[in-house]
Amino acid sequence: MEQGTAEQPPRARAWVPAQPGPAAPRRHSVRAQVLAALRRALVDGELAPGEVYSGPALAERYGVSATPVREAMQQLAGEGAVEVVPNRGFRIAERSSRDLAELAEVRTMLEVPAIVRLARALPPERWEELRPLAASGVAAAARGDRVGYAEADHAFHQAVMSLTGNRRLAEVTGDLLRRAQWSAAGGARLRTAELLADASEHTALLDALIAQEYTVAERIAREHVSVARHPH
Repeated sequence: MEQGTAEQPPRARAWVPAQPGPAAPRRHSVRAQVLAALRRALVDGELAPGEVYSGPALAERYGVSATPVREAMQQLAGEGAVEVVPNRGFRIAERSSRDLAELAEVRTMLEVPAIVRLARALPPERWEELRPLAASGVAAAARGDRVGYAEADHAFHQAVMSLTGNRRLAEVTGDLLRRAQWSAAGGARLRTAELLADASEHTALLDALIAQEYTVAERIAREHVSVARHPH
């Protein structure tokens, strides 16, 4: 093995969010609150792709022990958001445009056929029940709230896939969407108009499903999940 010529690994750096963080989480929900805070930081680009962040520094920032931070980061590693760097911390994963395209392709293979089957199996009132989720996404997009829209987007797609009754399908497609969101986190920030355009596709999809316009619904669903863009 060659020695002395390899580049030194990047120094782990402490993460300090742009805005003051929340008060120390309550003990019964420490891990959940830390995980939620890290998700927001990833989607909002506060955690930069390629950078290594120290677990103890993150724990100190939130006023918690290292255990909930480590557990949250291990979950994010399983979702493809971070990579464990032994004895150093966690590196935020970097993704290429090809990675995004492949994620979009797999999502298309799974979600579109599921929606086509559901379209003919469910009555319009079942789709109408998803209106509040679509409206939540539109509201977040209108505010230019990238983090809020990512969560609303995830909730909407999870609700649609849950209608299949297949828990594994909902789990897999939810994970794929998270990976796409993490992959796009370090990219250029979308304008409010772009967020709104994306959010409006949820509403358009519901309109077509409720009207039982199956061909239109399939086209909207395919276009919505097959484009390799943020947040899909």
